[in-house]
Amino acid sequence: MTVPKPSSRERILDSYENILSERGPVEITLDAVAAHAGVSKGGLLYHFGSKDALRDGLLDRMTQRTAEDVDNARHAPEGVVRYFLRTAITDATPKHPLHRTTMATLRLALNDPRATEVMHRGTTAYRDLLNEHIDDPLTAELVLLVGDGLYMRSALGEANTTTLLARIGEIANRLNA
Repeated sequence: MTVPKPSSRERILDSYENILSERGPVEITLDAVAAHAGVSKGGLLYHFGSKDALRDGLLDRMTQRTAEDVDNARHAPEGVVRYFLRTAITDATPKHPLHRTTMATLRLALNDPRATEVMHRGTTAYRDLLNEHIDDPLTAELVLLVGDGLYMRSALGEANTTTLLARIGEIANRLNA
């Protein structure tokens, strides 16, 4: 099966994400993003007329990918809690689109209130979903925090993520979720 080549707009956003994640917002220039994406600066400006427009494109992507993940959790055969905890481990890899977008958005959020707001809205969406499926709000918050911790461990390359993944059911049961 042939995977379609991403559009120029998507390649530009991918490049913006990569540069943000690897070097931070200080290193972002339109020229650097265009070169990384393999497009001319004019091609970049056609899709994103400024650095602010690039940022807004990334934040829109973050919002979209978060909404898709929340929807995937809502419809997961294993249930919302197990999906949320499992993907906190399995999706924290550089190859996963939501992870790449999350890491880039986090880099922006250090100094950009708009990025911080997008991250807060994502957390709120997961919190609301967990509260729909867990009767006790404190337990739902604990599941959210456990998921955050699992995600951080996995993103930092902790060696025992396989063991944690095998114990998702046990973790969910102990949280009565």
